[in-house]
Amino acid sequence: MQRISCLTIKNQIMTYKSEINFIEIDFETATSKHASICEIDICIVRQREIAETRSWLVRSEDNLYQYWNIKELGIRPLNTEDALGFRQVWEEIERTYLGECDTFVVHNVPFDRSCLQHSAELYCINLPELKWICSLQMAQKIYSFRCNSLGYLCEQLGIEQGTHHRAGDDAEMCARLYWKE
Repeated sequence: MQRISCLTIKNQIMTYKSEINFIEIDFETATSKHASICEIDICIVRQREIAETRSWLVRSEDNLYQYWNIKELGIRPLNTEDALGFRQVWEEIERTYLGECDTFVVHNVPFDRSCLQHSAELYCINLPELKWICSLQMAQKIYSFRCNSLGYLCEQLGIEQGTHHRAGDDAEMCARLYWKE
């Protein structure tokens, strides 16, 4: 019975997915503060194909990093001291990509949406209306793996992986996972 339910959910999802172009977006932070974005990556998917991947190192407001974030990401203040600020990167994303697509696919929507909202508040940016799809929630509905982390799911499903917790690789992994689900 559960298998039929999973197939039904998967068929409904695939029908919906074939109708949309989307942006997979991923944020990495320098500290535990969600507005401390230090890297942004987007993966543009058009007609089920990865059309473009872009990545930006971002200088957070104070360019301070916590030890665990440096250890996890490998990004240090030296890497971002001359980088663009969040406002400049977001304006480029909005100007270049949001006109054609307003749907974001993310592996953990609550975290990434919170990063975007907190950063927008910090920099007094009015965000457009955006649609969010969570590949993590979709995976939890379809699969019964012991773990639903992006890396584990990609490993189990034979999806090519890059460097985990680097925004560029995570974005492409998430886009491929979304189509596989």
